[in-house]
Amino acid sequence: MLQKIGFQPGINKQISETTAEGQWVDCDNVRFRYGTPEKIGGWKQLGTNDLTGAVRGLHHFVNSLGRKYAIIGSNRILYAFSGGIFYDIHPIKTTTTLTNAFSTTNGSAVVTLTFSGAHNIAAGEILLLDNFTTITGSNFSASDFDDKKFMVTSVPSTTTLTITMPSNETGSGATTSGGIRVQHYYPVGPAVQSEGFGYGLGSWGGEAAGAVTTTLNGALLDDTAGTGGSGTSIVLTDATQFPSSGTNFIQVGNEEISYTGVTGNTLTGITRAVRNSTRSSHSSGATVTNTTDFIAWGEAASGDLVIEPGMWSIDNFGDKAICLIHNSAVFSWDSSLSNATETRAAIITGAPTASRHMIVSTPDRHLVFFGTETTIGDTSTQDDMFIRFSDQEDINTYTPTATNTAGTQRLADGSQIRGAIRGRDAIYVWTDTALFTQRFVGQPFTFAFAQVGTHCGLVGQNACVEVDGAAYWMSENGFFRYAGKLESLPCLVEDFVYDDINLDSGNQMVSAGLNNLFGEVMWFYPTSTSSVVNKMVAYNYFDSSIQRPVWTVGTLARTMWRDSAVFGKPHATFYDADTDTSFDVVGNTEGITTYYEHEIGTDQNKNGTITAVTANISSGDYDITQARAQGTGKVTGVATFRGDGEFLMKIRRFVPDFISQTGATRVTLQLKNYPNSTQSSSPLGPFDITSSTTKVDTRARARAVAMKIENTAASQSWKLGTFRLDLQPDGRR
Repeated sequence: MLQKIGFQPGINKQISETTAEGQWVDCDNVRFRYGTPEKIGGWKQLGTNDLTGAVRGLHHFVNSLGRKYAIIGSNRILYAFSGGIFYDIHPIKTTTTLTNAFSTTNGSAVVTLTFSGAHNIAAGEILLLDNFTTITGSNFSASDFDDKKFMVTSVPSTTTLTITMPSNETGSGATTSGGIRVQHYYPVGPAVQSEGFGYGLGSWGGEAAGAVTTTLNGALLDDTAGTGGSGTSIVLTDATQFPSSGTNFIQVGNEEISYTGVTGNTLTGITRAVRNSTRSSHSSGATVTNTTDFIAWGEAASGDLVIEPGMWSIDNFGDKAICLIHNSAVFSWDSSLSNATETRAAIITGAPTASRHMIVSTPDRHLVFFGTETTIGDTSTQDDMFIRFSDQEDINTYTPTATNTAGTQRLADGSQIRGAIRGRDAIYVWTDTALFTQRFVGQPFTFAFAQVGTHCGLVGQNACVEVDGAAYWMSENGFFRYAGKLESLPCLVEDFVYDDINLDSGNQMVSAGLNNLFGEVMWFYPTSTSSVVNKMVAYNYFDSSIQRPVWTVGTLARTMWRDSAVFGKPHATFYDADTDTSFDVVGNTEGITTYYEHEIGTDQNKNGTITAVTANISSGDYDITQARAQGTGKVTGVATFRGDGEFLMKIRRFVPDFISQTGATRVTLQLKNYPNSTQSSSPLGPFDITSSTTKVDTRARARAVAMKIENTAASQSWKLGTFRLDLQPDGRR
């Protein structure tokens, strides 16, 4: 007898697959609309190039001339995107002209630059070179250096650094010859978050005593051995400035390694993956940093420290893009200038020089800094709970007077301000423990602050969105909503997410995205085995109710996401840590970011290469029982769904039903006899269904059956209707 199979909307992972009869238990790249699952839309690359590093800042706006801009901040470079082109608008920190600068070696791609004094540049930072003068003894010429950006490979000393060319020196080699102008980009921070004493602490948290860098002379495999895949030693290019007595530490990538001795350029007595880091493979030439002695504002550190990733807070003050480097300075870029794309962001004079977060308050037009300095210009006074705001309409004035609206406020609940977003009638401000509102009230107080939630802190800076007067966010202990009152969002995938999310070294990499076209709030996060974002969880506020919240999960990995308000479609960024070739930085080792437009077609289009977006959804287990004639105990032969599993069932056929379908959609009947049995596919399956398929013969037999719907190839999409199964009882064994 044919029976309809009905499913509740959303994914439920809080119960077993056997318990989840009539529910969906897993999915990927699927959303629900009007209670029905469907494959999500595709995406295509914007622009023809990949960006350097990991993007952790994204803002869209339209200027007064009607031109649309996306301001994109990676951990290395700040870009403006407009008209399909990426423009480098990153601010310059220092400019130095070098003479007798170059040293090269025949057969090597490494070039050493020598400065007349301390350069204060770290490995991984970006240099823009120009004004080249000829190097004696080298085949390199002006075309190899002028108007090109390089990532610093290593820092052998306070007055030297190295860069790596795309090809080897074929000349005899140069020794302190030639000249160049070096423009040093403002450093932003590491590509990922980590725990320990590693890369970037000198620039963003304190000073690293003797934190010189060099490179690996040989590869490190993902095992317990040293370079070359054997032994307990690591060979460096230059170990002369690495401490040699006692137990010391180095960092390669995100892995911390201890060593106990130095012989020449070899570190001996190594131990891999210390200080709660994760062992991984590293190629020859990878940067090695001495992390033995960390000093934070004059005090020796003895415990673990979270190294936050390089992040941006980006907003616009009219035509000006306002861009804050996390825990550093703030810059403006004027999009209205006739040569705007040829100019760079410039530091805002008078503004704080170290802040965790920034936002423009509208419509009152104040520039607000969170976790900022109590004394402007003195970074040692940075207070993670302190707020400072500018005078109205004046982003250069921050000292309160009787005639302006500048001011300050310190929040009380929490240890640090985590983030802030604009709401309908207030700014929402989160600490690590609480939620506050910040409302403009005018003089003499300018803003009124009120605590509206406790035990609901924000997990990371980008983990919150606002839509239709409601704020949604992810905390370290659940999902929340605020629309005049604090609500905990019921979540049927909560254990699945929180049991596997990397909050110890990944909370600041969690980011939220709004897809208002489909009523979705998404959170992208790294799992416990990953140092980069690799999973997502989504809440559908269109279809959800208190009785039945609609959640989905998946593998869509995006570091930042912005809604369709400006460009008509959502835009998002994907970070590939394993690919280093970017269009604009020579020697990049930070990975690349691809900028995508979403809800476009059915597939992924990366620079003209089309690949399938595969989507799937799986149900819980169904079983049956037999109906009996009342008062006789006689079996009538009618099977009833949602039974107790007493009887095996024969599944003779099913009738597919799709509301819409492009190409083929695969249906798999997954069979098992007991809850802990291994699932097996029906003997004739899986079945590829097209729009002309009327019925499918199955010849399947089991106590329980689950259904999986998926597409496997490009140009395929589907929206599920109501399937019917032909079932009949088939005995107890």
